[in-house]
Amino acid sequence: MQLKIMPKKKRLPAGRVPLILFLCQMISALEVPLDPKLLEDLVQPPTITQQSPKDYIVDPRENIVIQCEAKGKPPPSFSWTRNGTHFDIDKDPLVTMRPGSGTLVINIMSEGKAETYEGIYQCTARNERGAAISNNIVIRPSRSPLWTKEKLEPITLQNGQPLVLPCRPPVGLPPAIIFWMDNSFQRLPQSERVSQGLNGDLYFSNVLPEDTREDYICYARFNHTQTIQQKQPISLKVISVDELNDTIAANLSDTEFYGAKSSRERPPTFLTPEGNASHKEELRGNVLSLECIAEGLPTPIIYWIKEDGILPTNRTFYRNFKKTLQIIQVSESDSGNYQCIAKNALGAIHHTISVTVKAAPYWIMAPRNLVLSPGEDGTLICRAYGNPKPRISWLTNGVPIEIAPDDPSRRIDGDTIIFSNVQERSSAVYQCNASNEYGYLLANAFVNVLAEPPRILTSENTLYQVIANRPAFLDCAFFGSPLPTIEWFKGAKGSALHEDIYVLHENGTLEIPVAQKDSTGTYTCVARNKLGIAKNEVHLEVKDPTRILKQPEYAIVQRGSTVSFECKVKHDHTLIATVTWLKDNGALPNDERFTVDKDHLVVTDVRDDDGGTYTCAANTTLDDVSASAELSVVAPTPTPAPIYDVPNPPFDLELTNQLDKSVQLSWTPGDDNNSPITKFVIEYEDAMHEAGLWHHQAEVSGTQTTAQLKLSPYVNYSFRVMAENSIGRSLPSEGSEQYLTKAAEPDKNPTAVEGLGSEPDNLVITWKPLNGFESNGPGLQYRVSWRQRDGDDEWTSVVVANVSKYIVSGTPTFVPYLIKVQALNDVGFAPEPAVVMGHSGEDLPMVAPGNVHVNVLNSTLAEVQWDSVPLKSIRGHLQGYRIYYWKAQSPSQRNRRHVEKKILTFQGSKTHGMLPGLEPFSHYSLNVRVVNGKGEGPASPDRAFSTPEGVPSAPSSLKIVNPTLDSLTLEWDPPSHPNGVLTEYTLKYQPINSTHELGPLIDLKIPANKTRWTLKNLNFSTRYKFYFYAQTSAGSGSQITEEAITTMDEAMASRQVDIATQGWFIGLMCAVALLILILLIVCFIRRNKGGKYPVKEKEDAHADPEIQPMKEDDGTFGEYRSLESDAEDHKPLKKGSRTPSDRTVKKEDSDDSLVDYGEGVNGQFNEDGSFIGQYSGKKEKEPVEGNESSEAPSPVNAMNSFV
Repeated sequence: MQLKIMPKKKRLPAGRVPLILFLCQMISALEVPLDPKLLEDLVQPPTITQQSPKDYIVDPRENIVIQCEAKGKPPPSFSWTRNGTHFDIDKDPLVTMRPGSGTLVINIMSEGKAETYEGIYQCTARNERGAAISNNIVIRPSRSPLWTKEKLEPITLQNGQPLVLPCRPPVGLPPAIIFWMDNSFQRLPQSERVSQGLNGDLYFSNVLPEDTREDYICYARFNHTQTIQQKQPISLKVISVDELNDTIAANLSDTEFYGAKSSRERPPTFLTPEGNASHKEELRGNVLSLECIAEGLPTPIIYWIKEDGILPTNRTFYRNFKKTLQIIQVSESDSGNYQCIAKNALGAIHHTISVTVKAAPYWIMAPRNLVLSPGEDGTLICRAYGNPKPRISWLTNGVPIEIAPDDPSRRIDGDTIIFSNVQERSSAVYQCNASNEYGYLLANAFVNVLAEPPRILTSENTLYQVIANRPAFLDCAFFGSPLPTIEWFKGAKGSALHEDIYVLHENGTLEIPVAQKDSTGTYTCVARNKLGIAKNEVHLEVKDPTRILKQPEYAIVQRGSTVSFECKVKHDHTLIATVTWLKDNGALPNDERFTVDKDHLVVTDVRDDDGGTYTCAANTTLDDVSASAELSVVAPTPTPAPIYDVPNPPFDLELTNQLDKSVQLSWTPGDDNNSPITKFVIEYEDAMHEAGLWHHQAEVSGTQTTAQLKLSPYVNYSFRVMAENSIGRSLPSEGSEQYLTKAAEPDKNPTAVEGLGSEPDNLVITWKPLNGFESNGPGLQYRVSWRQRDGDDEWTSVVVANVSKYIVSGTPTFVPYLIKVQALNDVGFAPEPAVVMGHSGEDLPMVAPGNVHVNVLNSTLAEVQWDSVPLKSIRGHLQGYRIYYWKAQSPSQRNRRHVEKKILTFQGSKTHGMLPGLEPFSHYSLNVRVVNGKGEGPASPDRAFSTPEGVPSAPSSLKIVNPTLDSLTLEWDPPSHPNGVLTEYTLKYQPINSTHELGPLIDLKIPANKTRWTLKNLNFSTRYKFYFYAQTSAGSGSQITEEAITTMDEAMASRQVDIATQGWFIGLMCAVALLILILLIVCFIRRNKGGKYPVKEKEDAHADPEIQPMKEDDGTFGEYRSLESDAEDHKPLKKGSRTPSDRTVKKEDSDDSLVDYGEGVNGQFNEDGSFIGQYSGKKEKEPVEGNESSEAPSPVNAMNSFV
């Protein structure tokens, strides 16, 4: 596959509404390069490049300059209108137009008046391709009229009374700036009691004697003319009650004098605004200023709230001692009722201000220039918003499009002009005007129809040299109309370049991400369109990188000695390398003690000031490398070791060169504490969005004390600096002053954009919102756009608040959508966002899988196959297929309502699967369902199948009963899982002698309908081992094993029973048990008293430390040891003791107490005294109990040992 770049265009079908937004984005990619040679040959409609502001207030003392600059090919000519009619500048000797420009100069300094030229001006730039027009420029001279003469009477007030000193400045253009001063041009002090209102008046909540003065003067400053006008001084005298009494004493009786209190305290009342409510209207983007000034005694305090809302945190400011509330960058969301509350100790009042925010038109999408080739299609889109909604009107070449010459290639659809099959005569300049009662927007956008063969603007045979393993960029600047396709080839044979190795940028540049030595060669760029072809060759050479093989090393030398640093460099042999030595990033000292040879820097007679960082820098024309080492100079005589520590924090931070997107930060380093500072780390805090959180901003070398920092818009920055040396990092410095950058449009869009439906008829669009830092300005919102991927619908867009989700309702089920989310704020829009694909909501599948087949592989495994369900019927993302299967119920189970079903799920689009773990010789049913993200579809018809016979399980039990001298009877239960029809049982058995050796194995077949069998002619008192299993036609099943013993002769059995059942034997056992109990009680009592019992005394009288047995000829008791022996205190009685130390007797399954003396078999005596061995079925894996017992020996054991 060849690497190509194709023109992004699409022809509009006749009679259909095009995908306007999509085409606009695609067509606008064709730009005319600013190449001087190219521009000499290409025609281009005019474009206004510079013009005066819409509302242009001029200084009447200077010449009037009305700017109008434009570009185009051929160069445009200019004309002007004044108040809607042609302005003939040739008839007015005071008006001239600058050569090669449309700018007017009106010479009123020599003669004439500015008022004569007041009016509305508009400039037109025209050439053979069309005409562009400027805004309507309203020219008005500035005015700074004098105050009217008036006689101001002195004002006398009683202490504590309210007062308003009016200013009433003359109406000027622009409005004057008001302030109050005295005769000495000193500003009058203001406070919560005395303040200036927005109208310029001076308000006193209550007057005090110190307010008495004769020079309250209101000044009006007119900045445009740099003049200040002054009102007549106002005299104010504040008198106390005593003075007032002296004044009227001659006319009043004693009882009519004022009291000693100067003035009565009173609750607040508003001086401005009047009444309980008022209305305020402001335009979007302006500063909303609300004012409440109250009088009262004591002086009231003002509070502000917004009803049914909160004041915007980052845009709200209080001025004039909180009497004025200001909200910057006001938007429609700031509309509502605001309440100011005036409060003092005697009460409170409030005033409600209803705020309505209107908006002059602002751009949603301004029209953009179109460069098309004959026969192509395109669109001009003009979208604006305002309050009220602006009206969109179109002009062509400055004439309303309704009365302009007809053009069959264009069609107007509201705010869009659609071009189809344009020709060269379709070239023109179109103007879009969006206006409402608060203002207008005017934008020029040309349509330039060009037919140009491809041209390659990059110089021929350009040589590019790069270092290996770095990216290489080969330029191929081009132009043509229609937009050419670009192909790259390498070598004379023209081998095509493929996308998996190379990257081709839209501007034609070929990028080799990682250039290797074999990338060297000649590359050919080919540009093609339907009008021709152009080629250009460039050459690439890949060089070896420069490396430092031996780096200088850190050195500590004594003063007066010699030090040498080594630096060996290897570089590409075709490049010339220059090795330079630096000290502390500067040139080496001009001192003969420093000598440099091929690979070494030698410093002799080292001094203290020679310490520092020495850097070996190797440079070629393509790359550079460096390596550094520290030199520390120490005294030749031993000195106390310096104390090394992290640096002290920097201080004295200062911000200078404060620009919109950068600022210079400077600081003074702290002490390095005997370890040189290696770098400074700069952090910033955004007090507006993330107060208290510090983020990394930059790092600079330890030798720098200034840094130029790049800034983001609409961030309230504060900086701090930390120093770092080899020991560690210092504490942070104090924060710098704060610096608020201007707002700008967002420079990025939300990430993680997804479109997934939560219901069958909706599309949930989600994204990761921008954080406050990324918003770049106030009023962060998102424009969410969507359209069906495979339809012809236009993009649908909504603007939502700062949220992370939008739900589109009424969508068809599971349809692919193209989605994009663009950020915007009060300044403008982020770049065009990337388009992602999503799907509307899923619904349950409609169709079941068909053609279900079952192939039984063996008795426990079957394979299921089915046909896949069509994708349209799945109505969602295919998750897989699910098999439900169950075992058919037997007649005894059919009355059950619940059938246990098993489920197997196969992921993806598989159309077959295995069912493991089936039961042999069984009937099953199954069905198959398709699964999507919403759930399962309908089931396929049930498909029945059966498994063949298998080998049976082991018999459920095996018991050996009724043992005699020469026979044993076996009883068993059939296998719990026969897995087929049983054909027979197999019994194998063999004797076991006294040494546990196995005898010959005997094999016996037993009919399948038997559950009991007696073996005869066996040896008496002999142990046998049995192996027993069932069989079906599929083979033999698992076996169960058991062991049993035939009985001995009756005489021996009688002797056993006679001894064990005699009364004297039972009495003897009871006496022994009682004696042991008494002995233990005595030992316990003696031990607790600390004394010795007789056994211990007897022990002490013999040399042998062992105590003799109490009955040496009777084995009833085991060996006894002293309970006072610390070493033996907690040991159990020795093996052979009849009773354990815890006085418990081990018991097996038998209810008869004599079973405790058996040999590990559950033995019992029958009624006539004969011994019966009864066995329960045991598996072969269980260990056979041995002949030795952990219990006391018994007469039965003794007799059995003789058998």
